[in-house]
Amino acid sequence: MAMHIPAAPGYASMMKEGARFFRGIDETVLRNVQACCGLAQCTKSMYGPMGMRKLVINHIEKKFVTKDAATVLKNLEIEHPAAKLMLLACEQQENEAGESTNLVIILCAALLQEAEKLINTGLSVKDITEGFEEALDMALQILSDLTVDKVNDLRDEKQVSRVLRAVLMSKLFEYEQFFGELLSKACIMSLPDSGHFNVDNIRVVKILGGGLHQSEIVRGLVFLRDVEGEVKTAPLDSKVVIYSCPFDVLQTETKGTVLINSADELRNFSRGEETNIEARINEIAASGAKVVVTAGKVGDLALHFANRAGLMVVRLSSKFDLRRLCHITGATPLPKFTPPTRDELGSIHSVCTREFGRQTCVVFAQDGRDSNIVTLVVRGSMPQLMDEVERGVDDAVNAYKCLTRDPRLLAGAGAVELQLATKLTAKLQEDVFARTTAAGRPRLCVHAMRAFSSALQQPVTCLVENAGERTTSTLAQLMAEHRRGQANTGFVVTRSKTDSVVDVKPGIGNALEAGVVDLLETKYWALKYACDTAVTILRVNQIVMARPAGGPKPREMGPQDADDD
Repeated sequence: MAMHIPAAPGYASMMKEGARFFRGIDETVLRNVQACCGLAQCTKSMYGPMGMRKLVINHIEKKFVTKDAATVLKNLEIEHPAAKLMLLACEQQENEAGESTNLVIILCAALLQEAEKLINTGLSVKDITEGFEEALDMALQILSDLTVDKVNDLRDEKQVSRVLRAVLMSKLFEYEQFFGELLSKACIMSLPDSGHFNVDNIRVVKILGGGLHQSEIVRGLVFLRDVEGEVKTAPLDSKVVIYSCPFDVLQTETKGTVLINSADELRNFSRGEETNIEARINEIAASGAKVVVTAGKVGDLALHFANRAGLMVVRLSSKFDLRRLCHITGATPLPKFTPPTRDELGSIHSVCTREFGRQTCVVFAQDGRDSNIVTLVVRGSMPQLMDEVERGVDDAVNAYKCLTRDPRLLAGAGAVELQLATKLTAKLQEDVFARTTAAGRPRLCVHAMRAFSSALQQPVTCLVENAGERTTSTLAQLMAEHRRGQANTGFVVTRSKTDSVVDVKPGIGNALEAGVVDLLETKYWALKYACDTAVTILRVNQIVMARPAGGPKPREMGPQDADDD
C-alpha cells in the first residue's frame, strides 16, 4: 500500500521558518482597511483651520508640534505595508502640490471604509475597484467645470496673496493675512522673467526672539553668522571672490621635512611665509575684490593681512549656501588660494552685518531684479512655532509654483467636494447605461461609484467635527444648499472684532465671499492619489512576510560609556 504524501503548503515549503502569510478577504483586504482607517483617525483632527495640533517625539527624541500631516507621518515609524502606501501617496502629494496631504489621507480612508461596507454586502473587489476608477474619471471631468476664478497676473500682489492666504489658513490661523502678504511679495520678487518659478529661490532663516509680526523679507541671502575679521561693512557694488578652499597658506600634498640649522634660518623661513601670504592678500585686494567668502578655515595670519588690506572675510560651512551665493553674485568658486581674474569675480550691491535681536547675521543684498533669491527672516518666541511657520511657508511657496502652471481656482471650505458629490450622484441617476451592461446585466460597479460620491463628503465632515459643530445637521444643510444650486457654499470660519476681542465663528457661508479658494491642480492630484492608493490597497489579496533578520539589536541612543554624562 502506497504511503500518502501531503501536498506542500505553497510558500511555506520555500521560505525560512518564521515567515508569515496572510490571504483572503478577512486576513488581507479587511485588515489593510482597518490599518489605513486607524492611520487616518490620527490625522483627521488636524484638518482645517480649527484642527488641533499633534505633539510628536521621533526616535531621536526631537519634538514636533504641528498640524502638518506629512510631518507627523514622516516621524512615525509605521511598519504596516498598507499604511506605508498611504504614506507614499502623502509624500507624492507634498512633492507635486506642496499641500493637501491630509486630504489625501482622509479621502483614501473614506474610500476604503465605503469599500469595506460593499465587501460585507457581497460585492467583489474587482467591481469595487472598477467603480472607483470610473467615478474618479467622471469626477476629474466635472472638476474642470467647477472653476470659479483665475489669477490673471502672477505679479499682482493682491491676487496672489488671496490664494496664499487660503493655503496658510490651515496651519497659521490668525497669521495668514500677515504671512500671505509677505510671501506674495517674496514669490513675485523671485519669479524670473521666463516664468519658471523655483521653490529653492525662497529661503527661510529662523531667529529666536521677538514676535511673528516682526518677520521680514530680504532680497538676497542672510547667513546666521558674523564676519571673521574687523571689517563689518563693504562698499556698495563691491566685487566678491569666493573660495571653496581654506583661506590660508596652501599645504603640500605630501609630507615634507625642513632642516633648520640656525636662528637666522628660522627667522628667514617665518618671514618668507609671512611675505608669501601678504603678497597673496595684496594681489587679491589689487584685483578689486572687497569681500572674500571661503568654505574652509581662515588662518590667523591671512586674516591679519586681510584686515590691513580692508577686505571683508566671511566663512560659510554649507556648500549649498556657497552655490546660492555664486548664483546671485555671478562669481566662480576658486579651488585654490590664488588671486582671481576679472572673469572670476562677482558683484554684490551691499554686504553688511545686521543684528536681529541678539543674533548677528551677514546680509548679502541685491538691488533691483538682478537676483531671484529672497530670504524670509522668521522671528518667534519658540523654535517649534518657527518650525510650523517654515512648514506653512513651504506649502505656500509650492502653491505659488502650482499657480504658475495652472492659475485656475476653485471654491474652498469643502464646497468643491460637496459639489462633486452632488453632480456625480445626479449623473449616475441620469445615465441609463450606468445601470446595465450591453448584455442587459446590472452593473455592480455602480454601487462603488455611489460609494465614491459618499466618500467625498468625509473631508467636510472632518471640518465640521473639528469646529465642534453638529455634523449630521450641518452636512444636511450644506447638501441642501448645493442641490438648490449654491455651488460655492461651504463651511467657513469668519472672524469679527469687537472691543479689541476677536470673535471666531465657524458656520455655513459662501467660500468666495470669505476669501477661501483652492487650486485646481492641488485638488486634482489629491483626488487622483487618494483613489489610486485605495484601489492599490484593495487589489492586494495576499501578504507574504519573510522572517526578520537575526543578530544582536543595535545599541540605543545614549552615552557610549557609563561614566559619560
